[in-house]
Amino acid sequence: MRTISVLFFLALSFCAVAQTPEENLQAKGIVLPSIPAPVANYVNAVKVGNLIFLSGKGPLQKDGKYMTGKLGKDLTIEQGYEAARLTAIIQIAVLKKELGALQKVKRIVKVLGMVNSDSNFADQPKVVNGFSDLMVEVFGEKGKHARSAVGMAALPFNMAVEVEMIVEVE
Repeated sequence: MRTISVLFFLALSFCAVAQTPEENLQAKGIVLPSIPAPVANYVNAVKVGNLIFLSGKGPLQKDGKYMTGKLGKDLTIEQGYEAARLTAIIQIAVLKKELGALQKVKRIVKVLGMVNSDSNFADQPKVVNGFSDLMVEVFGEKGKHARSAVGMAALPFNMAVEVEMIVEVE
């Protein structure tokens, strides 16, 4: 009987601690921004079955401008990490708009992080960690994903990073 009581208490404790993605965002002081309209002939997301494919987005700042520059030339790894984190916030906002509730996310499946890199810059994974870390902070285990982090000679609007992803949903 004592074992059952302990297990029941642990289950209640876990439920009390478990938070929704929206609660995790609120606890971090993150307010999801409005989603910018696509700049060409495409859409922000396409749902096929239980997967949503999100178009690439960049690090949109609160002033409405992108964080720009080349990593290894204009920006440090820390600045690139922040750019990737800003990009994660935009992608979460796209998910919220598409799904209505972030609790419908079953798993962040795949992330492709493209880093605007100087020819000698080789720390793209450290930059894209800014995106990946926020996915885990917001979605917990569901936020862990397969990932590629690659360097690019240039990105649209000279953005520091661009990230696209695939998400499994209910």
